[in-house]
Amino acid sequence: MIASHIHDALAQVRKLQRFILEKSNFCGYSGSARIIGGLAALGGAALIASGKIPATPQASLAVWGAVLAVGLVVNYGGLALWFLREPESNRKFASLTPALDAVPPLAAGAVLSLALVLKSQFDFLFGTWMCLYGVAHAAYRRSLPPENYLVGLFYLFCGAACLLLPGINFADPWPMGLVFFAGETAGGIVLYCAKRDGAAGNIEKTKEGEQDDRHEDS
Repeated sequence: MIASHIHDALAQVRKLQRFILEKSNFCGYSGSARIIGGLAALGGAALIASGKIPATPQASLAVWGAVLAVGLVVNYGGLALWFLREPESNRKFASLTPALDAVPPLAAGAVLSLALVLKSQFDFLFGTWMCLYGVAHAAYRRSLPPENYLVGLFYLFCGAACLLLPGINFADPWPMGLVFFAGETAGGIVLYCAKRDGAAGNIEKTKEGEQDDRHEDS
């Protein structure tokens, strides 16, 4: 009798742990969308380096603006689809809190970028973008896998290098293209693995539930 009560208590503890983890994990972002954004950054760098556009900061800025637009569309479009596909019981704006937490550093990045462009300080743009994007990853420290936080540290390190090391300038697109390609690809793989593991966990949870039901019936 005591052993049965202990078993039931442990089962309840396991269910509570799973519930807490599920609530804390944010599933709104798509790994595929992040990888597409990384590929767009690499493609933008290749386009600028090809010489097919004018060799001016304004032309390069237009290309990076297009890369940003692609990233926003695929990432936040995927987020919107995830939100709409959620069951109505879970379709609450509070579930989007982790995504909203990243808005302040991204907004700060937009303001700093505008200030640098207005002052024609284009060489500082890459480092600023990388650092602020890295800071945005901190908003997901508790809602995404810890590996995603490491991706943010990678962006911060690369951003600091672009700001401090000599020879990094806006005319050379490869530092930007390669860093964001590597970072977004790594981030996409992290999200893909997290969702795969989550799906496997749901299957295991179903099996455990069936076992608990059989135990209760016995």
